[in-house]
This record gives sequence, C-alpha cells and structure tokens, in this order.
Amino acid sequence: MTPAPITLYLLVGAVLFVCGIACMATKRNGIGVLMGVELVLNGANVNFVVFSRYTELGLDGQITSLFVIVLAAAEAAVALAIALNFYNNHLTIDVDRGDELQG
Repeated sequence: MTPAPITLYLLVGAVLFVCGIACMATKRNGIGVLMGVELVLNGANVNFVVFSRYTELGLDGQITSLFVIVLAAAEAAVALAIALNFYNNHLTIDVDRGDELQG
C-alpha cells in the first residue's frame, strides 16, 4: 500500500486552519472563539508533523507539536477561568460585552 502524498496532509492542515479562522471570526461567545483557536493550533500541528515526516527534520516537528499541545492546554485553562469570571460578573460570555471591562 502506497502512502498518501504530502499534499493531502497539507490540505487537511490548511482546511483545519481556515475552519479555525472562520470560527474565530464568526462566533460571538468566548467558547466558540476558543474552539476556533484550538482548530488553528491543530492545523499547525498537522503541518509540523507532516513536515517532520516527509523532510529531513527528524523529530523536531513532532516535538514542536507536543509543545503546541501543552501550550494549548494551558491557554484553554486560563481562558476558561477568564470566561467563568466574566460570566459571574455579566451573566453572559458574549465577547461584544468585553468593552465594559476596566484595565
């Protein structure tokens, strides 16, 4: 069985990335925006792993992908804590209401 060409994997990574950008641009609540960010990061991870498999990078792409997964988990935990705090104060997680925040 022959392996799939590199362009197929890169197309999957690009589709994930574009879906994530579209999700971040169209969603109005914080959870939807976080889902879009995760899709963008997963699209980048697919490309890292593909380039490490089909080029001379070795394990560098896979190690970078692991770092991205760890950072995405930390980002999701912090963002969900912020979203819960925002919900407790405003009874909504609509990101358009964020202009009322004082820094």
